[in-house]
Amino acid sequence: MSLYEKYRSGFPALVGCLENARAGGRFAHAFLIVSSDETVRREFPVVLAQIAGCPDAVNGRPNVNCPYCDRLERGVYSEYYTLSPVGKMYQIKVGDRVNPEPNTLRSLIGKLNYTSITAARRKLGVILEADRMNDEAQNALLKTLEEPPPDTTLILATGSPGSLLPTTRSRCQTVPLPSNACRLEFAGAPELFRVLDRLCFESDGDLIAAAEWAAELIRIASELNAAARAKVEKLFQSDLDAAARAEDPAYLKRVQARLDDAAAGEYMRERRAFLAAIEVFCSQVFLLAEGADPADLPNPEVFPGEPRRPSVERAAAILREAEDLRYTMLFNVGEELALRTFAVNLALPPR
Repeated sequence: MSLYEKYRSGFPALVGCLENARAGGRFAHAFLIVSSDETVRREFPVVLAQIAGCPDAVNGRPNVNCPYCDRLERGVYSEYYTLSPVGKMYQIKVGDRVNPEPNTLRSLIGKLNYTSITAARRKLGVILEADRMNDEAQNALLKTLEEPPPDTTLILATGSPGSLLPTTRSRCQTVPLPSNACRLEFAGAPELFRVLDRLCFESDGDLIAAAEWAAELIRIASELNAAARAKVEKLFQSDLDAAARAEDPAYLKRVQARLDDAAAGEYMRERRAFLAAIEVFCSQVFLLAEGADPADLPNPEVFPGEPRRPSVERAAAILREAEDLRYTMLFNVGEELALRTFAVNLALPPR
Protein backbone atom coordinates (compact mmCIF):
# COMPACT_ATOMS: atom_id res chain seq x y z
CA MET A 1 0.00 0.00 0.00
CA SER A 2 1.35 3.43 -0.93
CA LEU A 3 1.58 6.24 1.61
CA TYR A 4 -1.20 8.05 -0.22
CA GLU A 5 -3.53 5.04 0.00
CA LYS A 6 -2.63 4.55 3.68
CA TYR A 7 -3.65 8.09 4.62
CA ARG A 8 -6.58 8.23 2.18
CA SER A 9 -8.11 5.26 4.00
CA GLY A 10 -7.10 6.47 7.49
CA PHE A 11 -8.22 10.10 7.09
CA PRO A 12 -10.69 10.06 4.16
CA ALA A 13 -12.51 13.30 5.01
CA LEU A 14 -9.33 15.29 5.56
CA VAL A 15 -7.55 14.02 2.43
CA GLY A 16 -10.74 14.53 0.43
CA CYS A 17 -10.91 18.17 1.51
CA LEU A 18 -7.31 18.71 0.42
CA GLU A 19 -8.04 17.14 -2.96
CA ASN A 20 -11.12 19.32 -3.43
CA ALA A 21 -9.04 22.39 -2.62
CA ARG A 22 -6.47 21.40 -5.25
CA ALA A 23 -9.19 20.75 -7.83
CA GLY A 24 -10.89 24.06 -7.06
CA GLY A 25 -7.70 26.13 -7.22
CA ARG A 26 -7.89 26.88 -3.49
CA PHE A 27 -4.88 24.88 -2.36
CA ALA A 28 -2.79 26.68 0.25
CA HIS A 29 0.93 27.28 -0.20
CA ALA A 30 1.85 26.71 3.47
CA PHE A 31 0.63 23.97 5.82
CA LEU A 32 1.09 23.06 9.47
CA ILE A 33 0.76 19.33 10.11
CA VAL A 34 -0.08 18.61 13.74
CA SER A 35 0.28 15.06 15.08
CA SER A 36 1.55 13.41 18.26
CA ASP A 37 2.93 10.59 16.10
CA GLU A 38 6.42 11.24 14.74
CA THR A 39 5.93 8.76 11.88
CA VAL A 40 2.84 10.64 10.75
CA ARG A 41 4.77 13.92 10.92
CA ARG A 42 7.42 12.40 8.66
CA GLU A 43 5.13 10.57 6.21
CA PHE A 44 2.17 12.87 5.63
CA PRO A 45 4.24 15.70 4.08
CA VAL A 46 4.95 13.27 1.22
CA VAL A 47 1.21 12.72 0.72
CA LEU A 48 0.59 16.45 0.89
CA ALA A 49 3.34 17.02 -1.68
CA GLN A 50 1.73 14.47 -4.00
CA ILE A 51 -1.63 16.23 -3.77
CA ALA A 52 0.01 19.64 -4.23
CA GLY A 53 2.01 18.91 -7.35
CA CYS A 54 0.97 15.73 -9.14
CA PRO A 55 0.82 16.68 -12.84
CA ASP A 56 -1.56 13.77 -13.55
CA ALA A 57 -4.05 14.53 -10.78
CA VAL A 58 -7.73 14.01 -11.58
CA ASN A 59 -10.13 16.16 -9.55
CA GLY A 60 -7.28 16.83 -7.18
CA ARG A 61 -6.55 13.14 -6.62
CA PRO A 62 -2.90 12.31 -7.41
CA ASN A 63 -1.82 9.47 -9.66
CA VAL A 64 0.58 7.71 -7.30
CA ASN A 65 2.15 5.83 -10.23
CA CYS A 66 3.31 8.97 -12.07
CA PRO A 67 7.06 9.72 -11.96
CA TYR A 68 6.59 12.72 -9.65
CA CYS A 69 4.57 10.82 -7.03
CA ASP A 70 6.74 7.73 -7.35
CA ARG A 71 9.94 9.70 -6.67
CA LEU A 72 8.36 11.38 -3.67
CA GLU A 73 7.28 8.01 -2.29
CA ARG A 74 10.78 6.57 -2.74
CA GLY A 75 12.45 9.65 -1.26
CA VAL A 76 14.42 10.53 -4.39
CA TYR A 77 12.56 13.62 -5.64
CA SER A 78 15.37 16.15 -6.04
CA GLU A 79 13.39 19.24 -4.99
CA TYR A 80 11.91 17.83 -1.77
CA TYR A 81 14.00 19.73 0.76
CA THR A 82 13.79 18.78 4.43
CA LEU A 83 15.04 20.49 7.56
CA SER A 84 15.06 18.96 11.03
CA PRO A 85 16.62 19.72 14.42
CA VAL A 86 20.32 18.95 14.84
CA GLY A 87 22.99 19.21 17.49
CA LYS A 88 22.96 18.52 21.22
CA MET A 89 20.44 21.32 21.74
CA TYR A 90 18.14 19.67 19.18
CA GLN A 91 17.36 22.95 17.46
CA ILE A 92 16.68 24.33 13.99
CA LYS A 93 19.14 27.17 13.61
CA VAL A 94 18.45 30.31 11.59
CA GLY A 95 21.82 30.41 9.79
CA ASP A 96 24.04 33.21 8.55
CA ARG A 97 22.36 35.89 6.42
CA VAL A 98 25.01 35.97 3.70
CA ASN A 99 26.43 32.45 3.65
CA PRO A 100 24.03 30.19 5.57
CA GLU A 101 25.41 26.90 6.85
CA PRO A 102 23.85 23.57 5.81
CA ASN A 103 20.98 22.33 7.99
CA THR A 104 19.83 25.89 8.76
CA LEU A 105 16.61 27.72 7.96
CA ARG A 106 18.21 30.25 5.64
CA SER A 107 19.92 27.43 3.74
CA LEU A 108 16.49 25.87 3.11
CA ILE A 109 15.03 29.20 2.00
CA GLY A 110 17.94 29.65 -0.40
CA LYS A 111 17.21 26.28 -2.05
CA LEU A 112 13.53 27.17 -2.45
CA ASN A 113 14.48 30.33 -4.31
CA TYR A 114 16.28 28.37 -7.02
CA THR A 115 14.43 27.95 -10.32
CA SER A 116 12.81 24.52 -10.50
CA ILE A 117 14.53 22.07 -12.86
CA THR A 118 12.10 19.16 -12.53
CA ALA A 119 9.41 18.24 -15.04
CA ALA A 120 6.70 18.71 -12.41
CA ARG A 121 7.92 22.26 -11.66
CA ARG A 122 7.21 21.81 -7.97
CA LYS A 123 9.47 22.61 -5.01
CA LEU A 124 8.70 21.37 -1.50
CA GLY A 125 10.17 22.75 1.71
CA VAL A 126 9.49 20.53 4.72
CA ILE A 127 10.42 21.53 8.29
CA LEU A 128 10.14 18.58 10.66
CA GLU A 129 9.72 19.23 14.40
CA ALA A 130 9.08 22.87 13.53
CA ASP A 131 8.56 23.74 17.21
CA ARG A 132 12.35 23.44 17.59
CA MET A 133 12.79 26.72 15.71
CA ASN A 134 13.52 29.60 18.08
CA ASP A 135 11.82 32.99 17.66
CA GLU A 136 14.62 34.32 15.44
CA ALA A 137 14.29 31.40 13.02
CA GLN A 138 10.49 31.67 12.94
CA ASN A 139 10.63 35.40 12.25
CA ALA A 140 13.11 34.77 9.43
CA LEU A 141 10.61 32.34 7.89
CA LEU A 142 7.57 34.64 7.97
CA LYS A 143 8.16 36.40 4.64
CA THR A 144 8.65 33.08 2.83
CA LEU A 145 5.50 31.66 4.43
CA GLU A 146 3.52 34.68 3.29
CA GLU A 147 5.04 35.05 -0.17
CA PRO A 148 6.73 31.79 -1.17
CA PRO A 149 8.70 31.45 -4.41
CA PRO A 150 6.69 30.32 -7.47
CA ASP A 151 5.59 26.67 -7.58
CA THR A 152 6.58 26.14 -3.94
CA THR A 153 4.73 24.41 -1.11
CA LEU A 154 5.92 24.83 2.46
CA ILE A 155 5.06 22.17 5.05
CA LEU A 156 5.75 22.48 8.77
CA ALA A 157 5.20 19.47 11.03
CA THR A 158 5.00 19.49 14.80
CA GLY A 159 3.63 17.69 17.82
CA SER A 160 3.59 20.93 19.84
CA PRO A 161 1.81 23.63 17.82
CA GLY A 162 1.53 25.85 20.91
CA SER A 163 5.31 26.26 20.87
CA LEU A 164 5.13 28.09 17.54
CA LEU A 165 4.59 31.83 17.34
CA PRO A 166 1.02 32.93 16.53
CA THR A 167 2.42 34.75 13.48
CA THR A 168 3.84 31.45 12.20
CA ARG A 169 0.64 29.48 12.78
CA SER A 170 -1.55 32.15 11.21
CA ARG A 171 0.30 31.92 7.89
CA CYS A 172 -0.28 28.16 7.57
CA GLN A 173 -3.33 26.01 6.97
CA THR A 174 -3.45 23.60 9.90
CA VAL A 175 -3.85 19.91 9.09
CA PRO A 176 -4.68 17.94 12.28
CA LEU A 177 -3.92 14.22 12.24
CA PRO A 178 -4.91 12.93 15.70
CA SER A 179 -3.81 9.54 16.95
CA ASN A 180 -4.17 7.72 20.27
CA ALA A 181 -1.11 5.58 19.69
CA CYS A 182 2.58 6.46 19.71
CA ARG A 183 5.18 4.94 17.39
CA LEU A 184 7.82 3.64 19.75
CA GLU A 185 10.54 2.81 17.26
CA PHE A 186 14.09 3.18 18.53
CA ALA A 187 17.09 0.99 19.23
CA GLY A 188 16.40 -1.39 22.11
CA ALA A 189 12.65 -0.84 22.36
CA PRO A 190 11.67 -4.55 22.84
CA GLU A 191 14.33 -4.99 25.55
CA LEU A 192 13.15 -1.83 27.30
CA PHE A 193 9.56 -3.06 27.51
CA ARG A 194 10.65 -6.42 28.93
CA VAL A 195 12.68 -4.69 31.64
CA LEU A 196 9.83 -2.32 32.49
CA ASP A 197 7.39 -5.22 32.72
CA ARG A 198 9.61 -6.98 35.26
CA LEU A 199 10.26 -3.80 37.23
CA CYS A 200 6.57 -2.98 37.47
CA PHE A 201 5.28 -6.47 38.23
CA GLU A 202 8.10 -8.58 39.65
CA SER A 203 10.33 -6.29 41.75
CA ASP A 204 8.18 -6.29 44.93
CA GLY A 205 10.83 -4.89 47.25
CA ASP A 206 13.72 -6.85 45.69
CA LEU A 207 16.37 -4.13 45.48
CA ILE A 208 19.03 -6.52 44.16
CA ALA A 209 16.84 -7.43 41.19
CA ALA A 210 15.96 -3.76 40.73
CA ALA A 211 19.66 -2.91 40.52
CA GLU A 212 20.15 -5.56 37.83
CA TRP A 213 17.25 -4.23 35.80
CA ALA A 214 18.52 -0.69 36.29
CA ALA A 215 21.78 -1.83 34.68
CA GLU A 216 19.76 -3.05 31.71
CA LEU A 217 17.99 0.31 31.42
CA ILE A 218 21.36 2.08 31.50
CA ARG A 219 22.76 -0.25 28.83
CA ILE A 220 19.80 0.38 26.50
CA ALA A 221 20.07 4.14 27.02
CA SER A 222 23.84 4.13 26.45
CA GLU A 223 23.47 2.31 23.11
CA LEU A 224 21.15 4.96 21.68
CA ASN A 225 24.06 7.23 20.76
CA ALA A 226 25.88 4.57 18.74
CA ALA A 227 22.66 3.53 16.99
CA ALA A 228 21.88 7.14 16.08
CA ARG A 229 25.37 7.73 14.67
CA ALA A 230 25.28 4.53 12.61
CA LYS A 231 21.93 5.57 11.13
CA VAL A 232 23.20 9.04 10.18
CA GLU A 233 26.48 7.73 8.80
CA LYS A 234 24.54 5.66 6.27
CA LEU A 235 22.76 8.80 5.08
CA PHE A 236 26.05 10.70 4.81
CA GLN A 237 28.05 7.92 3.15
CA SER A 238 27.85 9.38 -0.36
CA ASP A 239 28.93 12.82 0.92
CA LEU A 240 31.84 11.27 2.82
CA ASP A 241 32.91 9.32 -0.27
CA ALA A 242 32.76 12.48 -2.42
CA ALA A 243 34.82 14.40 0.14
CA ALA A 244 37.41 11.62 0.25
CA ARG A 245 37.70 11.60 -3.56
CA ALA A 246 38.11 15.37 -3.63
CA GLU A 247 41.20 15.10 -1.40
CA ASP A 248 40.29 18.45 0.13
CA PRO A 249 40.81 18.41 3.92
CA ALA A 250 38.66 21.51 4.43
CA TYR A 251 35.76 20.00 2.48
CA LEU A 252 36.04 16.73 4.40
CA LYS A 253 36.09 18.64 7.68
CA ARG A 254 32.88 20.49 6.75
CA VAL A 255 31.10 17.24 5.83
CA GLN A 256 32.29 15.65 9.07
CA ALA A 257 31.01 18.62 11.07
CA ARG A 258 27.59 18.31 9.41
CA LEU A 259 27.55 14.58 10.14
CA ASP A 260 28.43 15.18 13.80
CA ASP A 261 25.68 17.78 14.11
CA ALA A 262 23.09 15.52 12.47
CA ALA A 263 24.15 12.53 14.61
CA ALA A 264 23.77 14.59 17.78
CA GLY A 265 20.28 15.63 16.68
CA GLU A 266 19.30 12.04 15.87
CA TYR A 267 20.54 10.93 19.28
CA MET A 268 18.35 13.54 20.97
CA ARG A 269 15.38 12.26 18.95
CA GLU A 270 16.11 8.67 20.03
CA ARG A 271 16.53 9.76 23.65
CA ARG A 272 13.17 11.54 23.59
CA ALA A 273 11.56 8.39 22.14
CA PHE A 274 13.20 6.28 24.89
CA LEU A 275 11.76 8.50 27.64
CA ALA A 276 8.37 8.69 25.92
CA ALA A 277 8.27 4.87 25.75
CA ILE A 278 8.79 4.59 29.51
CA GLU A 279 5.96 7.05 30.14
CA VAL A 280 3.64 5.32 27.63
CA PHE A 281 4.26 1.94 29.27
CA CYS A 282 3.61 3.27 32.76
CA SER A 283 0.54 5.24 31.63
CA GLN A 284 -1.00 2.08 30.22
CA VAL A 285 -0.26 0.20 33.45
CA PHE A 286 -2.36 2.87 35.16
CA LEU A 287 -5.16 2.45 32.61
CA LEU A 288 -5.18 -1.30 33.26
CA ALA A 289 -5.39 -0.70 37.01
CA GLU A 290 -8.40 1.53 36.40
CA GLY A 291 -10.14 -1.34 34.57
CA ALA A 292 -9.34 -0.63 30.91
CA ASP A 293 -9.69 -3.53 28.49
CA PRO A 294 -6.24 -4.47 27.08
CA ALA A 295 -7.75 -4.44 23.58
CA ASP A 296 -8.62 -0.76 24.01
CA LEU A 297 -5.13 0.39 25.00
CA PRO A 298 -3.45 2.81 22.57
CA ASN A 299 -0.19 0.79 22.53
CA PRO A 300 -0.91 -2.76 23.73
CA GLU A 301 2.19 -4.00 21.89
CA VAL A 302 4.45 -2.63 24.64
CA PHE A 303 3.49 -5.53 26.93
CA PRO A 304 5.68 -8.57 26.18
CA GLY A 305 2.96 -10.98 27.34
CA GLU A 306 -0.55 -10.87 28.75
CA PRO A 307 -0.90 -7.45 30.44
CA ARG A 308 -1.05 -7.64 34.24
CA ARG A 309 -3.21 -5.43 36.48
CA PRO A 310 -1.64 -3.88 39.58
CA SER A 311 -3.59 -2.10 42.28
CA VAL A 312 -4.59 1.49 41.57
CA GLU A 313 -2.25 2.65 44.33
CA ARG A 314 0.68 0.75 42.83
CA ALA A 315 -0.13 1.95 39.30
CA ALA A 316 -0.30 5.57 40.47
CA ALA A 317 3.15 5.21 42.05
CA ILE A 318 4.53 3.70 38.81
CA LEU A 319 3.14 6.54 36.71
CA ARG A 320 4.46 9.14 39.13
CA GLU A 321 7.98 7.68 38.92
CA ALA A 322 7.85 7.74 35.11
CA GLU A 323 6.78 11.39 35.10
CA ASP A 324 9.52 12.27 37.59
CA LEU A 325 12.13 10.50 35.44
CA ARG A 326 11.11 12.36 32.29
CA TYR A 327 11.16 15.69 34.09
CA THR A 328 14.53 15.00 35.73
CA MET A 329 16.21 13.98 32.48
CA LEU A 330 15.10 17.16 30.73
CA PHE A 331 17.86 18.94 32.63
CA ASN A 332 20.77 16.73 31.51
CA VAL A 333 21.36 15.30 34.97
CA GLY A 334 23.44 12.16 35.39
CA GLU A 335 21.56 9.67 33.24
CA GLU A 336 22.78 6.60 35.13
CA LEU A 337 21.80 8.03 38.50
CA ALA A 338 18.34 9.00 37.24
CA LEU A 339 17.66 5.54 35.80
CA ARG A 340 18.95 3.77 38.91
CA THR A 341 16.75 5.95 41.11
CA PHE A 342 13.76 5.23 38.87
CA ALA A 343 14.32 1.45 39.04
CA VAL A 344 14.88 1.37 42.81
CA ASN A 345 11.81 3.53 43.47
CA LEU A 346 9.68 1.15 41.39
CA ALA A 347 10.85 -1.74 43.57
CA LEU A 348 9.89 0.03 46.79
CA PRO A 349 6.37 -0.14 48.25
CA PRO A 350 4.13 2.83 47.29
CA ARG A 351 4.84 5.89 49.41
